[in-house]
Amino acid sequence: MDIPLPDALARLSWGENLRLVEVRGRCPLLERVGRLVPGEALSAALDVEEGRARRLDALALQGGGVDFLRVGSAEGGGWVRLSLLSADGLRHAWVLDLDAVLHQAPPVQLSRLSSALSHELRNPLSSVKLSVQTLARNPDLSARDQRRLTIAEREIRTLERLLTMLAEYARDRPATVETVGLRELVVQAVEAISFELRGRQQAVQVDAPEGLPPVRADAHRTGPVLSQLLLNVAAALPEGSAVEVQLRPRPGGGALLTVRDPAATLSAEEQAQAFDPFGSRLARGAGLSLAALRQVLLHQEGGAEVHTDEKPGTLFTLAFAPG
Repeated sequence: MDIPLPDALARLSWGENLRLVEVRGRCPLLERVGRLVPGEALSAALDVEEGRARRLDALALQGGGVDFLRVGSAEGGGWVRLSLLSADGLRHAWVLDLDAVLHQAPPVQLSRLSSALSHELRNPLSSVKLSVQTLARNPDLSARDQRRLTIAEREIRTLERLLTMLAEYARDRPATVETVGLRELVVQAVEAISFELRGRQQAVQVDAPEGLPPVRADAHRTGPVLSQLLLNVAAALPEGSAVEVQLRPRPGGGALLTVRDPAATLSAEEQAQAFDPFGSRLARGAGLSLAALRQVLLHQEGGAEVHTDEKPGTLFTLAFAPG
């Protein structure tokens, strides 16, 4: 009796000619970028080059194994996990759509995953960053080597922030809320990304009226997600430009923070999906940054909205409860 497969899992079977014989289950990612029909070439089904398809075929014949593939374009693609084996005269690949698994996973599963990632990756990353920073202080390095170390440190910081976004989206513990000044909170968030801003000769300009009321926020959790939003907007601006942030009293109490991303204009459907995990093209590689931002604000009685109006770009509005 055939057992139904989950929506994120498919089994592909092919013969010696590397053409599909049978397809069972569903892999949403491959359905978007490949052609999952019997008779189709394995390379076309997996959206890979012929040489890569032959290597996967050989791995299945050699007793099986596991491989990971990045398929599709940068905007519409993603990762799949392949479990390969040979049986009944055919080669088989169990294909797991990793993006679909993460998108559908309940917070408790994401929390466990983020905890494991943090434990396994943060300590090595810290060691690598310390080594890079130590090497950068060597006065005998050439200008070219200094630039290489600067790039390495920037990418290490990017990985650290990605881990933070994953942990924040999945975290289900209540926020530790206190009364803070919103301007001071923004200053701290900007300081956290000063290394990246200096590299692009950029700045963050804050427009705030006198007497802006205090707000309720968990500064430890709000800072990183706010930093990531500002960094995402800065990445869309030319070097030497400034990210403009406006702080205003919120009708009914509290305060509002607005920042415009001039590089993206969203349709109504895209605006509705902007804060979905892995569903926003505004994440610029983070995947969870906007989802984590809204999650943090909701935990402290605030909120986040995105809106495309008559001006160029997209406006983010973050709401903070009164302190």
